[in-house]
Amino acid sequence: MKKHWILWNLSGALLFVVAVVIGISVGLNRITRHGKTVVAPDFTNMSLAEAARAASEGKVGIKVTDSVFVKGLEGGIVYRQSPRAGATVKQGRSIFLTINSIVPRKVVMPNLVGYSLSEAKAELHNRGLDLGRLRYVRDIATNQVLHQSLDGRDVAPGEMVVSGSAIELTLGLSSEGATTTVPRLIGMKYIRAVDALHDKSLNVGRVRCDGQIRSYADSTQAMVWKQDAPGAVKTLGSSVDIYLTLDPAKIPAQ
Repeated sequence: MKKHWILWNLSGALLFVVAVVIGISVGLNRITRHGKTVVAPDFTNMSLAEAARAASEGKVGIKVTDSVFVKGLEGGIVYRQSPRAGATVKQGRSIFLTINSIVPRKVVMPNLVGYSLSEAKAELHNRGLDLGRLRYVRDIATNQVLHQSLDGRDVAPGEMVVSGSAIELTLGLSSEGATTTVPRLIGMKYIRAVDALHDKSLNVGRVRCDGQIRSYADSTQAMVWKQDAPGAVKTLGSSVDIYLTLDPAKIPAQ
């Protein structure tokens, strides 16, 4: 009898441990949404109400974390997001939005000298500023910022500049033969295409729009349907021409 009592207790204890382990595992999966990922929607050029609906359908959240002022763009709409559209994120993750303000807002210009290109780009976006044209000069440190300017003039650290301004950078280039590969931009929206080129140390060249694009707001929604030399090898700082359209039928198949 005593032997059976011990066996019953051991069995009960084992079942309890198994139940606890299963409960913890299920709970962690629900909390972390283990293994469940979604593609971040494209919120650019949406109102906050439209973005909220798209977020709900895409099973993500949204948070407005900053604002910029872009002339010609309607106030209150989404200008930029992080993570970028198309990124794979955990279900339920918040996407951080930068909206276009109704009135100009000024921000403090940071000191980017000595930063790498990727660090400078991140700092500009954190301050509500955009990365403008990249210029390269001979220097021992490739892709290190040597100079910062706005509209062709020097812009000093601490100066107040309008948010959304495009800051031009002069960067070092240790070898005249330093090259990079032109990314495929087909199907990307304009802002994302510019971002992809900057990630490869390249500039946007001529932007040619079809007849459907009549305003800056249209261009933010427009997609690249043709581009200069995808996959080609170019020197750092080279320009890439792009062609924009609002017609999805023009986008060639991948």
